[in-house]
Amino acid sequence: MEVLWQTDSALTVREVSNGLPQSLAHTTVMTVLDRLAKKGFARRERDGRAWRYRPAATRESYVAELMLTALAQTGDRDAALARFAQSVSGEEAEVLLDALSAVEREQQENETEGDSGVRLWGNWPTRYFSPRSPREVCSAHAR
Repeated sequence: MEVLWQTDSALTVREVSNGLPQSLAHTTVMTVLDRLAKKGFARRERDGRAWRYRPAATRESYVAELMLTALAQTGDRDAALARFAQSVSGEEAEVLLDALSAVEREQQENETEGDSGVRLWGNWPTRYFSPRSPREVCSAHAR
């Protein structure tokens, strides 16, 4: 995925293989890319007899999905979020507050316009979120 995230264009198996720091068999790289495509992490398109691969989402989206998956595995989501919020730097906290404000604005707009229903990762399992707004969750733990 690292090689795919480093370019804006779709890559062949050989191009991905050439971008790797270690030498792997062509068939190994082909198998991994095929599995990534089947699991929805990469998209592929035909180019003659070859396949070209590109990431299905950005690295940031992937990392966010990992974080949400880890959060879903905790017994107390609120406590895990509060602990996470306590561990970030002041600058990172500002980024989180700005992002929460943007989410609140978007939710308010969606209430009047309707949600498109399109999810980032296609048919990945839906997580269950607290009915409270993100800012309410953060401010409740800040007290």
